[in-house]
Amino acid sequence: MKNAYKYLVFLSICAVSYQCKKDKLEDTIFELNEVKLYPSASAKLKEKTESQWIAVVYTNLFQQALSAGDIYRAGQCITSIGDKELAREVIISNFMNSTSPLPVIPSDADMRGNIDKFISDTYERFLIRRPTEGEKQYFRNEITNNPTRSAEIIYFSFALSNEYLFY
Repeated sequence: MKNAYKYLVFLSICAVSYQCKKDKLEDTIFELNEVKLYPSASAKLKEKTESQWIAVVYTNLFQQALSAGDIYRAGQCITSIGDKELAREVIISNFMNSTSPLPVIPSDADMRGNIDKFISDTYERFLIRRPTEGEKQYFRNEITNNPTRSAEIIYFSFALSNEYLFY
């Protein structure tokens, strides 16, 4: 009987502490940390590991995190193929063709509606820096002069770029 009493007291304490924590969580305000942009591509000196690259490309495409198990499995894909660039192409292609969740990619109409904003947003999203004037002009010409150039193709090229391998 004495043990049963101790057990009830323990459960009461747990219930009260859980209730306090629950109320406190409802009042929590989450803030986003401001990301510091790189001044240029030359400031990126460290190469991402395969796991880091997979996690970052998934986050950039889906705007959410990938589970550790999925990162590991995708890493095994890179290891098993041997040709890392080909493996990265396969992984990006699989991510782009996902139906659940869908990748978060602007529509081609949105891209063409404000080309400069699309270019700046894409550089900041993938390369964590602002584009140079030459890069802006290159992509303005690509988007304007190639009606088949899609936002998906441009995202694919950023994710596959050499600069994207570094931070």
